[in-house]
Amino acid sequence: MHKIKTFLSVESNQNKIIPFLSVFLGFLIGAIVMIVSGFNPLEAYARLFEGAGLFGNVRRFGETLVLATSLSLTGLAVAFGMRTGLFNIGASGQLLMGGFCAVFIGITLDLPKIIHLPLAVSAAMLAGALWGMIPGLLKARFNVHEVVSSIMMNWIAVWSVYYFVPEFIKGKYDTESATIRNSASLRVDWLTDLFKGSSINLGIFIAIIAAIVVWWILEKTTFGFELKAVGLNKDAAKYAGIHVNRNIVLSMMISGALAGLAGATFYLGFTNNVKIGELPSLGFDGIAVALLGVNTPLGVVLSSLLFGVMNAGKGFMQAATRVPNELVQIIMAVIIFFAAATQLIRLIIKRILRVKNVPIQVTEPVIEEINGGEK
Repeated sequence: MHKIKTFLSVESNQNKIIPFLSVFLGFLIGAIVMIVSGFNPLEAYARLFEGAGLFGNVRRFGETLVLATSLSLTGLAVAFGMRTGLFNIGASGQLLMGGFCAVFIGITLDLPKIIHLPLAVSAAMLAGALWGMIPGLLKARFNVHEVVSSIMMNWIAVWSVYYFVPEFIKGKYDTESATIRNSASLRVDWLTDLFKGSSINLGIFIAIIAAIVVWWILEKTTFGFELKAVGLNKDAAKYAGIHVNRNIVLSMMISGALAGLAGATFYLGFTNNVKIGELPSLGFDGIAVALLGVNTPLGVVLSSLLFGVMNAGKGFMQAATRVPNELVQIIMAVIIFFAAATQLIRLIIKRILRVKNVPIQVTEPVIEEINGGEK
């Protein structure tokens, strides 16, 4: 017990367990709400996980992975910006524009799949990067806060799609585009068969590769070090000879490209068309995913899986136990609340284990990053 107390007294170690403790507290409070409402929480949670395919239903598990795929990419987009000192709240707009461009390519061109699909995905990345570049330029050149400019870009994206879809790629109804060609779809027969008819698609591999690339950039490259240095202290980074403005723009472009990839996986792999007048909530959900994942690639992937499980299983839980879907949203909100309230969690840890602050002995030059909780 003494070793556990000593371990938890170090702030960096607390950062590692806060997401897990947040999830536990979220489910605990959800269970209390169920009991007060007259439901059996054990049965409800069992049905929730069953609906997500965690008990062996391959098809349902495939749907869970589909939901987690796009969420992991928007989470990576937000997390990348956070690690470099930028709050990209425009992931939804970047996702929408990336998805629109991918769908446009998928409808208007008739090419072999080996060319068509990569072209559509690349168009989504490019569109997302360009949509993210604008707030980056405004931040670097005129010091316009990226939260304000990226929110405005979200609505510009919505109304741009509102105009372009009926004008150029209208489908059967005015409110949606035509369906993409099979050659531009991320769905492949062997993966569909493997998951018993699930809508899982190649997007899952895109998400995994993106997470690895983001980790490599941030942790293994000089470029990533410069980006994080700008995020931690722009003045110190500038004094060290780092081109601050250029890195701000590049950071927002990479973040936007990741959101654009999320748009490709969502529209090319799941919906197969674009509807007008809708701002996808995936970009805002990505903020929660990044927050719970402590802005690290591995944490984002695990967090997106949790959100995928919750979203995929809530309908089955309601059908089997009559527990309302809204309760799942309550649990998710509580989880995010505790993930955000890190100081509160640390206070809980200290109160439960009665730990006093133990000074950290610094034996080497170490700067602990706030966003990643890493040394």
